[in-house]
Amino acid sequence: MAVQSDEFFRVVGGLVDVRDTKGERYTSYKVRGKLFGYYWPRTNTIGLKQTLSEQKALVSERPDVFEEQFTAGGFGWVVVHLAGIDADELAELVFEAWRLSAPEDLVTQVPELPRSSG
Repeated sequence: MAVQSDEFFRVVGGLVDVRDTKGERYTSYKVRGKLFGYYWPRTNTIGLKQTLSEQKALVSERPDVFEEQFTAGGFGWVVVHLAGIDADELAELVFEAWRLSAPEDLVTQVPELPRSSG
C-alpha cells in the first residue's frame, strides 16, 4: 500500500506548468504561481490543497494517513503520510490539488488525471 516519494514526483512531473522551489526543509509546488503542494523528505509526507469537505473526510476516515495541516482562503490542507496511501489515490489527490490552484485555461487543457503509460 505504501508509495515512495518517487511516485509523488512522477505524478507532479506529469502535470502542466508545475514549478518547484526547494527550501531547506521542504519543496513547494506551484502551478502558475499558485501553491498546491509541499514535500517534506525528513518525514516522507506531502501537504496538499483540498476542499474543506475533502479535508474533513480524509482526516476523519483515516487519521493514521491524513492529518489536518491548516485552512486558508476557503481551502483545507492535508498532510499525507506516503506510507499509508496507494499510488492511485495519491495521484487523484495530487491532481485535485493541482486543479484547485490551476487557472481555468489549464484545467480545460487537462480535464482528467493524466494516466501513466508504464
